[in-house]
Amino acid sequence: MNPAKILPPLILLIVAILPNAPAFAQSTSNTQLWIGTWAASQQVPEPQNSLPTDDLRDATIRQIVRLSTGGTTLRVHLSNAFGADPLHFTSVHVARPLSPASTAIDPASDKPLTFGGSIEVTIPAGAEYISDPIDYPVPPLSNLAITFHLDAPPTRETGHPGSRSTSYYLHGDFVSAANLPDAKHIDHWYQLSGIDVLVPAGAASIVALGDSITDGHATTTNGDDRWTDVLAERLQASPATRTIGVLNQGIGGNHLLTDGLGPNVLARFDRDVVAQPGVRWLIVFEAVNDLGGFTRLGDVPPAEHAAFVARILAAWQQIIDRAHAHGIEVIGATITPFVGSDYYHPGPATEADRQTINTWILAPGHFDAVLDFDKVVRDPAHPDRMLPADDCGDHLHPSPAGYRAIGDSIPLTLFAH
Repeated sequence: MNPAKILPPLILLIVAILPNAPAFAQSTSNTQLWIGTWAASQQVPEPQNSLPTDDLRDATIRQIVRLSTGGTTLRVHLSNAFGADPLHFTSVHVARPLSPASTAIDPASDKPLTFGGSIEVTIPAGAEYISDPIDYPVPPLSNLAITFHLDAPPTRETGHPGSRSTSYYLHGDFVSAANLPDAKHIDHWYQLSGIDVLVPAGAASIVALGDSITDGHATTTNGDDRWTDVLAERLQASPATRTIGVLNQGIGGNHLLTDGLGPNVLARFDRDVVAQPGVRWLIVFEAVNDLGGFTRLGDVPPAEHAAFVARILAAWQQIIDRAHAHGIEVIGATITPFVGSDYYHPGPATEADRQTINTWILAPGHFDAVLDFDKVVRDPAHPDRMLPADDCGDHLHPSPAGYRAIGDSIPLTLFAH
């Protein structure tokens, strides 16, 4: 008997279609792929960095971000990662801002986003939503305004306090307004975690995983002069690297081993690194807060220092192993000097711990490549301190000149393959 005669018509249809499906999927993946062009690590904003609940009821929020690489099609990630209840967005728009430090947009550029074909979306607690793709050409290093309206405030906010970028908010639905003259403003981002662009196959992104020195403490508000911004500019200046995005996943006060401001690195690794579209390289620049915090209230016995350093190195190895499991190359960056810090006031034992960890980072056989940021900004006459010109003044964070020196020191050959 012919088997086709006993198969229901629907199954025959599926059998007829399936052989063509893999070929279609492969054709798409061979020509274009999604990569991240901008991202921000999410956390629960501290009370002083949260928006008042009443300000988020029937509220429009306009936020401006600077992209790294460009593309002709984009999608936006909204986050309710730390929300305790579902969060309803009634509408979300993108537009070209007239300035990174203004509410004004080009009205002709304003476009609504959709989510499964709908202009509104409800994001479950603990989740993230990605918009439908929209044809929307964006040049490299350009600014993009994302404006959304909430009818009710989140029960717990999700955001990124260290934006160094101004956001605007006011009551009412003004997502398409050319200007928001009555808006209040605050230098934080909320509920916004990423922007992707559709690019030719072969493109990729770099994730910079770090603390406040990656997040950009002491950089210029709306100035985009973090070391990751410098790296993005340099990548765009070279024809060999123009299709590479840079994703800043730094959180001020972040730790490797414990929760600081935001989840510890290992806890946020899957969301902030592995889940990022198109990530091929990971730069890890962490642990100064672990080192400083360990002895901030007083020194500890030598045996405890040794055990602490061993835990740091084990955490580094965890990052390497987890990244390699996903085909991501890992680039380790040495910890910059911070003797003289009024916040941590590190002593000789802490400086010895930093040297031990940096020696491990630089040793062959651990990372796929290394960046000696310590060497870039340290004072040759006082190697446990930053160069005065590269020090913002707190002896812990670089100045804008120091961030530029760090960004300029990264060999682009690491990414030209």
